Amino acid sequence: MYSSSQPGATPDPRIITPGDLKRERLKFTDFKFRRTPGGKCSAEVELEWIDGIRVRGTSAGQSSATVDLRVAADAALRAIETFSDNSLEFELVGVKSVRAFDATVVIVSVNVRKGDGPRKLLGACLAEDDPVRGAAVAVLNATNRVLGNFIATR
Repeated sequence: MYSSSQPGATPDPRIITPGDLKRERLKFTDFKFRRTPGGKCSAEVELEWIDGIRVRGTSAGQSSATVDLRVAADAALRAIETFSDNSLEFELVGVKSVRAFDATVVIVSVNVRKGDGPRKLLGACLAEDDPVRGAAVAVLNATNRVLGNFIATR
């Protein structure tokens, strides 16, 4: 957008000022994943919106390569549901780490049980160093549009 540089000109109504902006996405601020000596695992995902509003989601399960990914993805879904005061509800259909084009990619499939938009979502994340963290980020990629629409109506 542009504005007129002529003195006394009428301001262009198309100009967006910082005060008009409203973040339509949650910021991924923290991820914690733990494995216990007893073979359990837990994940915590923290998301932030404007003005320092932070929400957390947690999940736990019996640790294995596949379950670790599911626990991380589920924690991200719980954080989003908490943010929406359960106006949005999701079901994790599946999560998988695959090798493609010499890279590790984590893919998630999510069903929307409650909320507007498509019923089936798919997200992916390039996750070379940390596929477990990548599962949480893939959930955010999958849910961005549904979450953005929810935030826009707030």
